[in-house]
Amino acid sequence: MMHRLSRRSVSAALRAPVARYRVAVAAPIASSTSIPVSAEGSDNNIRWYSAITGGKCNTARYLAQLNLKNDLVLGSRYESTATASESGNPPPPPAEKYEYQAEVSRLMDLIVNSLYSNKEVFLRELISNASDALDKLRYLSVTDSQLLKEAVDLDIRIQTDKDNGIITIIDSGIGMTRQELVDCLGTIAQSGTAKFLKAVKESNDAGTDNNLIGQFGVGFYSAFLVSDKVVVSTKSPKSDKQYVWEGEANASSYYIREETNPENLIPRGTRLTLYLKRDDKGLAHPERIQKLVKNYSQFVSFPIYTWQEKGITKEVEDDEDPVEAKETGQDENVEKKKKTKKVVERYWDWELTNETQPIWLRNPKEVTTEDYNEFYKKTFNEYSDPLASSHFTTEGEVEFRSVLYVPAISPMGKDDITNPKTKNIRLYVKRVFISDDFDGELFPRYLSFVKGVVDSNDLPLNVSREILQESRIVRIMRKRLVRKTFDMILGISMSENKGDYETFWENFGKHLKLGCIEDRENHKRLAPLLRFFSSQSEDEMISLDEYVENMKPEQKDIYYIAADSVSSARNAPFLERLLEKDLEVLYLVDPIDEVAIQSLKSYKEKNFVDISKEDLDIGDKNEEKEKVTKEEFSKTCDWIKKRLGEKVANVNISNRLSSSPCVLVSGKFGWSANMERLMKAQTVGDTSTLEFMKGRRVFEINPEHPIIRELNAAFKSNPDDEDALRAIDLLYDAALVSSGYTPDNPAQLSGKIYEMMGMAISGKWSAFDGQHSASQTPQAETLEAEVVEPVQAGGQK
Repeated sequence: MMHRLSRRSVSAALRAPVARYRVAVAAPIASSTSIPVSAEGSDNNIRWYSAITGGKCNTARYLAQLNLKNDLVLGSRYESTATASESGNPPPPPAEKYEYQAEVSRLMDLIVNSLYSNKEVFLRELISNASDALDKLRYLSVTDSQLLKEAVDLDIRIQTDKDNGIITIIDSGIGMTRQELVDCLGTIAQSGTAKFLKAVKESNDAGTDNNLIGQFGVGFYSAFLVSDKVVVSTKSPKSDKQYVWEGEANASSYYIREETNPENLIPRGTRLTLYLKRDDKGLAHPERIQKLVKNYSQFVSFPIYTWQEKGITKEVEDDEDPVEAKETGQDENVEKKKKTKKVVERYWDWELTNETQPIWLRNPKEVTTEDYNEFYKKTFNEYSDPLASSHFTTEGEVEFRSVLYVPAISPMGKDDITNPKTKNIRLYVKRVFISDDFDGELFPRYLSFVKGVVDSNDLPLNVSREILQESRIVRIMRKRLVRKTFDMILGISMSENKGDYETFWENFGKHLKLGCIEDRENHKRLAPLLRFFSSQSEDEMISLDEYVENMKPEQKDIYYIAADSVSSARNAPFLERLLEKDLEVLYLVDPIDEVAIQSLKSYKEKNFVDISKEDLDIGDKNEEKEKVTKEEFSKTCDWIKKRLGEKVANVNISNRLSSSPCVLVSGKFGWSANMERLMKAQTVGDTSTLEFMKGRRVFEINPEHPIIRELNAAFKSNPDDEDALRAIDLLYDAALVSSGYTPDNPAQLSGKIYEMMGMAISGKWSAFDGQHSASQTPQAETLEAEVVEPVQAGGQK
């Protein structure tokens, strides 16, 4: 006998392990079976489940999909000898849908204390909300003039009570109804502005421009960064009643009531009252609020007034001292001259705080140079005019407006060249200040000296609007800002007043050289801006364009030498033959110059060549002469190499010397003498790499010099002569110093020099001095002795 199968038994049968099967004739399966709801949710309702699908179903629809009929019999059915209860695999329960739950007080704490890194931004967020309310009113009033029936100016007013730690922000915007209070302030992360923008886009006026700021729906809760309690009193022109919203920090509930106190009624808008925390009551000082408004909301399109204490000087009568009046003894009938004094009368009044207008929103043709300079000084607290400015608007895939400046002087000790965090670029979104703390997102660090403002209506910000997220939009903005900056600097270099670019180069030349190292994409823009001294211009720097113009017709490369000063470069032995051929050589005297030039590699298809390295080609090869010279001096070179040993990699005949006997050049891929000196001087340098990066040194000799010819003769006559070998050592040490290297043992070098000097001058002046002294000493008259022969007495011998 076949039975109707329940959903559970069918599912179990299909999933049970089968040990043995037999074919049986299938009985009709009911299309569905009613299954009571479990006890947990029992409400006497019956849910219908499909015996096949195991869930809620539309029976007819599923049967149609399976192409079955109620009385259709499945062709074959397999039955297990094991019962469903013995299978041990109960069917999964039906899936149930749940809504996310949140601990509201904990969520509020996360929003308030995790999104914002700086407490001061609470005022920026609340002013932005007030600005949005005013913008909404202005937009809606175009079609409904009744919204402006209350003749109230569209503005924002901030009043403080520093004694009690209370800040009140009042706007005359659109206000909120009771339901809007619940929707906007009672629902976390629901943005009334975002909903409004969505409605605008869906309307026929989708193309209408708007300046609404809010987008995330959490800006209001930033008030709890500094407040224990927040009270919102609001009046919408759509409602006859004024409502009050009241909430406390770390609370999971809020209160809404109708405003019944006549003194607290407002014609339209919103009044936000913050009761500050004990540690944050200093924010309620009027001057502090004014400073925050100027920093964050200076360019909001609506006027912002702050309640400030002011003073007016008046002259008042000075009450005369009665004792003094008695001493004067003046007659009462005599008219007395009234005494006055100046006093300052204190009073409180509203003061417009955001006076400076956003200059970047104006047409550049209507803005004068004086306007740009004044804006620069006020915004960046500078006292001198900038060297140049650039005002532009970028449209297309990314739209933003910007005003950039090149300062006239570099900051004195404030910013290091390698520090990108200079706070020189101020980012605004819809005229609201977002941040000036960037780590290379908008400008590379070598352009960190550029100052300016960037304002965009749509930027990829995080919820706190403090961090600019990395994205393709940001990369496009960065590329366009950098390009405009190069155009501005190029304009300075092409100015008729050459002193402007000299001033710029003196202050920021190192920054551009750093750019050659770090920014390969902009090499073509950086190279024309570089300036160097040269062998033909030691007093005035020249550009690479000027060097290329002065090149000889047969010259293929741009020659340079790196040294610590112009004087050292001028007297280096590497230049001798090039100067004879009137070839110009760039002097790289700044420590960063050599690395910058090596990074550029070439300019206008002319390679940069270091004349202090081996294999120098100056285009005057004479193969026959070289062949003869090489045959004559090849063995001498081998002899010198054998004496110097591992000190040099090779000894070659030089084509760059004319007056010096020898020179020590570096290998093609190693450090030059100048770079080796700089790396040794690094405070935190890695000395373990010095030996590796020194590279090979090549000792080049000048075959036309008398000393080298004497050594050649010495090799041919007596290669083991000690004097000749000592001369080789001294030549190497002298070449080491003249080529810019540092000798490993200066004392030993000094000893060799003293020894050679002793040999050269030994007896040269002392012998002459002895002869001269002898000639000057007076000698006694020489008396010749007379020889007297003995004689005998009587006169006989």
